Amino acid sequence: GSLLLLLLMSNLLLCKNVASQPMCPSGSSCRVSLRDLFERAIILSHYIHSLSSELSQEFDAQYSQGPEFFTQAMSMCHTASLSTPAGKEQAHQIHQKDFVILVIHLLRSWTEPLSHLIIEANHLPKAPDTLIAKAMEIQEQNQRLLEGVKKISKLVDPEIIDNGDYSVWLGLPSLQSNDLESRLFAYHNEFRCLRRDTHKVDNYLKFLKCQIAYDGSC
Repeated sequence: GSLLLLLLMSNLLLCKNVASQPMCPSGSSCRVSLRDLFERAIILSHYIHSLSSELSQEFDAQYSQGPEFFTQAMSMCHTASLSTPAGKEQAHQIHQKDFVILVIHLLRSWTEPLSHLIIEANHLPKAPDTLIAKAMEIQEQNQRLLEGVKKISKLVDPEIIDNGDYSVWLGLPSLQSNDLESRLFAYHNEFRCLRRDTHKVDNYLKFLKCQIAYDGSC
């Protein structure tokens, strides 16, 4: 119980320190190179994806009632409305500016869901403290990454305007369902989608780093 949580928080703190370098030093202007900003963003995005994978696995291990229990829980992710490339060939066809905006939209699309997932998780039966701790850490680091990618966008193209777009999330009623099985299915799907989208963000940032910071030479 408490010892496991203490070990988890110690591990999160160690990982957090690796990814906690400021995306841009405080001051009137950002003097960090675009390459450095991408490197820091990728360290952070990889950390977030790793946490998301652990969160999804931990939830399934805690609440699954059998090998096939969650197979019927599959439903469309709320970010499915965002047009994302299926591979490198499609990625090369997207203008760099539009690609950066896509990453910003993906990150912002999880701001509201993460907030509600944390609040509602407290009402799950026997919700592990570690599960909630990881969700809170993901929420905090997702916001940091969002701010970092917005800084990158200004260096990529000062003309980029962040209009605040994001995919609308309508999953709260499912998380608050009186039927426990429906609630578990909803959580499983949200965590699956979070893992999928954090993996996308991580891959997209690596691709953009090569295309923008290294002129496609990596």
